[in-house]
Amino acid sequence: MGMLAKMVKICCIGAGYVGGPTMAVIALKCPSIEVVVVDISATRIAAWNSDQLPIYEPELEDVVKQCRGRNLFFSTDVEKHICDADIIFVSVNTPTKTRGLGAGKAADLTYWESAARMIADVSKSDKIVVEKSTVPVKTAEAIEKILTHNSKGINYQILSNPEFLAEGTAIQDLFNPDRVLIGGRETQEGRKAVQALKEVYANWVPEDRIITTNLWSAELSKLAANAFLAQRISSVNAISALCEATGANVSEVAYAVGKDSRIGPKFLNASVGFGGSCFQKDILNLVYICECNGLPEVANYWKQVIKINDYQKSRFVNRVVSSMFNTVSGKKIAVLGFAFKKDTGDTRETPAIDVCKGLLGDKAKISIYDPQVSEDQIQRDLAMNKFDWDHPIHLQPMSPTAVKEVTMTWDAYEAAKGAHGVCILTEWDEFKKLDYAKIFQNMQKPAFIFDGRNVVDPEKLREIGFIVYSIGKPLDPWLKDMPAVV
Repeated sequence: MGMLAKMVKICCIGAGYVGGPTMAVIALKCPSIEVVVVDISATRIAAWNSDQLPIYEPELEDVVKQCRGRNLFFSTDVEKHICDADIIFVSVNTPTKTRGLGAGKAADLTYWESAARMIADVSKSDKIVVEKSTVPVKTAEAIEKILTHNSKGINYQILSNPEFLAEGTAIQDLFNPDRVLIGGRETQEGRKAVQALKEVYANWVPEDRIITTNLWSAELSKLAANAFLAQRISSVNAISALCEATGANVSEVAYAVGKDSRIGPKFLNASVGFGGSCFQKDILNLVYICECNGLPEVANYWKQVIKINDYQKSRFVNRVVSSMFNTVSGKKIAVLGFAFKKDTGDTRETPAIDVCKGLLGDKAKISIYDPQVSEDQIQRDLAMNKFDWDHPIHLQPMSPTAVKEVTMTWDAYEAAKGAHGVCILTEWDEFKKLDYAKIFQNMQKPAFIFDGRNVVDPEKLREIGFIVYSIGKPLDPWLKDMPAVV
């Protein structure tokens, strides 16, 4: 317990989706610990200190407001707070490399490395350095090498403490985690460091949910967990294509399959595809690590999860185009929902990007409504190349051409006015409650609805007069005559 004799100081480098919420909850649950989140971005830190936080997450604002200025601080004085801290969390970005060795698969550890060098430069006392972002296996080892080669007699213990937050429920996930994973070196100092971090979490997490492992196991568990989750989605999406071809109903199939207690019901919703900042990135990483370790069969197995996801998105676009007499050129299409899932404003890797790009490629005019996503975010997403989203904003290209065929609206009715078709791409609760009869009246006929999230009741919409395509559901007679050319 030696650590806790004086007030423990925690510093987190990186004020993003992981660092912000995690540190806010640690501050709330551990009033005796001083928590400072640092970032080189002055605008981001200013937002964390304002009434308009830089990210939207249910309940986050309450937590921040309870602790901010008490034992939770947000600062751009990176060096001072690293110097003062006992425990340093590093939750900087690990984007996928866009060029060079391992481009499109390997993680780019540039930000990680500069964080490690900064720690080595300014530290005057022993530190526990905690890797707190989805990073590939062996990052900890690389960081450890940088710190020990620049140690100036200071002892560093490296821990891996991967996060398992789901956006939209991050605060609840932090309050009540399934497990907290702490990986460390199997040495006496390593075990002491693991214990020190365990004591922080033990303030609110039951002991039996705090799992301690070696460094590699902790790092790989994170990649494996995301790969397994994404695999479930690709499995049900693959079955959804077969359901459409045979007249089965994927919701019924998924329900029956999920009733098997060994399988369980979660993550079995067929959809237009998975998104989010981690699934694809982590699987590509896993693939890369397998390839580097001479395991091509394993690499190809996991690659297939992403291939099915890409197939699902292009299949959806093909359905839209082929249903509408094989052309959407000049037609207005409403897109309801742009975030990768409900209750978040996050658009990273959202399937909506590929669907919109596919429709724009056929010269459609797109009108988008999403309750949480801003217009410039959507314009940026549609102008970007793959993986650019994960790099700093000033490096992100803006192509002026893509921009003009897309408009944003303030509500779903406005988006659908005069449209030939409506694509539902995010499962926001409000889309279940829309007055579809009103939407139908204001659309061009025949009026189409393409439900990429199984939000609506196809039968009710058909009674109104819509031609409905719902993923994995028996096809509308209209669609049966229109082969989905892939």
